[in-house]
Amino acid sequence: MHPESEKSKVNNPPRRLFTRQRRQLSDSARRNLAQAASLHLTKLQQRLPPHAKIGLYYDGFGELPTQPLLDWRQHLGYFSYLPVVGSFGRDSKGNVDKHLRFVPIYQSKLLNIPTRIHSLGMKQNHHRRLLWARELDVIVCPLVAVDKSGNRMGMGGGFYDTTLSKSYQAGLKKPLKIGWCYDFQVVEQLEPQPWDVPLDGLITPSGLRWF
Repeated sequence: MHPESEKSKVNNPPRRLFTRQRRQLSDSARRNLAQAASLHLTKLQQRLPPHAKIGLYYDGFGELPTQPLLDWRQHLGYFSYLPVVGSFGRDSKGNVDKHLRFVPIYQSKLLNIPTRIHSLGMKQNHHRRLLWARELDVIVCPLVAVDKSGNRMGMGGGFYDTTLSKSYQAGLKKPLKIGWCYDFQVVEQLEPQPWDVPLDGLITPSGLRWF
């Protein structure tokens, strides 16, 4: 490798560094930080059509709570959806298809939504009506870390990158890809992989930034 390339290469921090910090937060601290982040949603609202369709996720691994996102969409008359993994079953090798589809949320509280635990560990709700990612106006993406250019480090499964790759490569404006996380999850720079799909915007307790 050329010395300049060696020098410019970024070593991404380990995921456990951020997941450990998330787990150390109390429930009340999480709720307070999520409430602070929700104050910046009015800036996102300016880019959305009436009756926008918003993809959310369950915050089951210490993430910044997503209930305030659900409260926000109810106040504005938006529609919200949750991701479903493996709706296409498995391939010939037994691998779960990584394309996410989305089910509508009819409850006002995430805690009241009937779920089951997927084999990969995340909560899921099942419904006959499933939407493609391209049918949503916004997808709020879970993340472990994100840099100041919008490069996102996920949990490593590749579900969101696989789901969003076609619309990103085609240069489509929707769905908007928005990160939602604590400020300590924002780092100066990450080394992206060729298949990574960057975010369009990021909301943290300290503000909203566009990339």
